[in-house]
Amino acid sequence: MPKDQRASLSVSKRDVVFKGKIWDIVSETFEYNGTALVREFVAHPGAVAVIAQNENDEVLLIKQYRHPVREYLWEIPAGLLDVPGESRLEAAKRELLEETGYIADHWEELISFHTTPGGNDETITVFVAKQVRHQGHDLELEGEETDLELRWVPLADAVQSVLNSEMRSPSAGYGLMALALKNV
Repeated sequence: MPKDQRASLSVSKRDVVFKGKIWDIVSETFEYNGTALVREFVAHPGAVAVIAQNENDEVLLIKQYRHPVREYLWEIPAGLLDVPGESRLEAAKRELLEETGYIADHWEELISFHTTPGGNDETITVFVAKQVRHQGHDLELEGEETDLELRWVPLADAVQSVLNSEMRSPSAGYGLMALALKNV
């Protein structure tokens, strides 16, 4: 069975080409098979995503505006690993509560993946949250999170939307497919 493997290549030079609010663009020089190569990529803090699943085999989706693609996307709750010292699980719990007002009693790490490994070092870990209940919160959301739409959708329907390219969020696609295959 194929398995990705970690590589430890020596980086001889690293420059931050652009310093951003969330991520940076870096340029690294490294030696590969006797040749010095230069690659620019987005240095990202990483993220988590959550599939909240209820007792009716429905999953909680959110509709959120994503400016780079100029679309409202149906996604699963997700967010950055941007709180120092916070574990991925704690970040997932925080994001589920912040974006949906839900909390869960049962948590399981489902899958992790690199979003665009040719130009970005972001890794997203997807968790499944079960035994969910609405708690609500008094947080003041900002930007594109101010008008999130929440919807409980049967898992099979969400998977079909991914297969029909009607839902194109990579976190939702990767996570929903993994959950559906795990449940088979």
